[in-house]
Amino acid sequence: MCQLRVPLLPAALLAALLLSACGDKSEEPSHIYPMGERVEVGHIVYTAYETQWLTQIPQDPTPRIPQDRFFLIRISAVNGGGGNVIVPNVTVQDDHGKTYDELSNGEGVPQWIGALRQVKPADSVQGYVVFDAPPAHYKLRVTDESGEKAALIDIPLSFTTETPEIPLPGEKVDRKDIRH
Repeated sequence: MCQLRVPLLPAALLAALLLSACGDKSEEPSHIYPMGERVEVGHIVYTAYETQWLTQIPQDPTPRIPQDRFFLIRISAVNGGGGNVIVPNVTVQDDHGKTYDELSNGEGVPQWIGALRQVKPADSVQGYVVFDAPPAHYKLRVTDESGEKAALIDIPLSFTTETPEIPLPGEKVDRKDIRH
C-alpha cells in the first residue's frame, strides 16, 4: 500500500500546481488608458472625467470625516450590450500595489453614482465613485459585467478640478481641440 502512494504523490503535486495556476484571478491588464479616454471592457464602456479630494463631506449635524481623504472620481459607464448589465464596483491601486475599494456609502456626495448600478442596453450611468484613500497617483481598475476582464485608467494626482470638454454622443470632434 505504501508503494502505491509514492507514485501518486508527484502526480498529486503536479495537479495541485496546475489547479492553482488556473484560479479565478484575472490577468493584470498590460495597457493603461489615460483619463478622459473611452475604455471598453466587455459590454461596458467606461470614461473617467475628473477627480476631487475632500477632507470632509458637509452634512448636518456633523460632517463625514474620512480616515485619509475622500477621493471622488467622476465616471460614466455605457452599456453596449443587448441586455441589462450591472456595472461592478471599481477599485483604485497606488504605485506600490495597495488597493482601495469603492465606498458603498456616498451619502452627502453630490452626483454620487450609487452602489447598485443596473444599466439598460444603450443607456448609461454617470456620477462620482468615492474612496477613502491617501492622496497619491492611482490607477482606476474597471471590469466587465462578469468581473473577468479588467482595464486600468491612469488617474494622476491633482488637487485642482478640471472638467474636460466632452463631446456628446454622435458629435464630431476636431482632434486639434482636444486638450492633453
